[in-house]
Amino acid sequence: MASEAHHHDHDHHHHDHDEATESWVGQDGRVYHSHDGLAPHSHEPIYSPGYFSARARPLSTRNFRERAFTIGIGGPVGTGKTALMLALCQFLRDKYSLAAVTNDIFTKEDGEFLIKHGALPEERIRAVETGGCPHAAIREDISINLGPLEELSNLFKADLLLCESGGDNLAANFSRELADYIIYIIDVSGGDKIPRKGGPGITQADLLVINKTDLAQAVGADLAVMERDALRMRDGGPFVFAQVKHGVGVEEIVNHILQAWEVATGNKRH
Repeated sequence: MASEAHHHDHDHHHHDHDEATESWVGQDGRVYHSHDGLAPHSHEPIYSPGYFSARARPLSTRNFRERAFTIGIGGPVGTGKTALMLALCQFLRDKYSLAAVTNDIFTKEDGEFLIKHGALPEERIRAVETGGCPHAAIREDISINLGPLEELSNLFKADLLLCESGGDNLAANFSRELADYIIYIIDVSGGDKIPRKGGPGITQADLLVINKTDLAQAVGADLAVMERDALRMRDGGPFVFAQVKHGVGVEEIVNHILQAWEVATGNKRH
């Protein structure tokens, strides 16, 4: 139903019943709403699980002097986004100038985690509170992330920027205006059905990471099923099985990132 298009792609609440949320039809005919202090935005209706081959390509017009090559890390709550941020920092920080922006809905917990674990010097990490619509901050109203990313990029002459989204549902994905390389991370404890459920993160991210493979037996998840479904749903696009916390698969993820960085920027890896 077209009239449903303005509903959030959260599957658990409809914002138009909130008193604090106003909805209205814009001149373009799309339904806009504003909440949590975000600029008014609409949500694109999502009609299919999405196709890797039809994904939005990185912007060819990007000026990397204004903002360094930016890696977006998204995925559901608790799948290992912050652990991956930490692992990437540890792997890359000696050879590259890095900075990181984390998103949480109401806290600065993930940024504090990175600082506590010494991922990077504290001044290279910014934590952003997005309010209750974490995907809008990476997709429709990205200024809340672009500001700190551009600032960090210039301050530290960054080679690479990391931007971690707030934990979200399967419909969340990064705008290409924000992320030059998109990693979507799921974990086996969600069940082996998750890859085939699709959604733009799973089908269209540049790289899918299936994390916590060491838990597969405990939760009854079949990795062969996950591999088969990930390949099918992603038209053969790349994915990595990982145990980020134990360092498994991290080097493979880094190689994917650096390969994309080389292609986009013309730089050679150190």
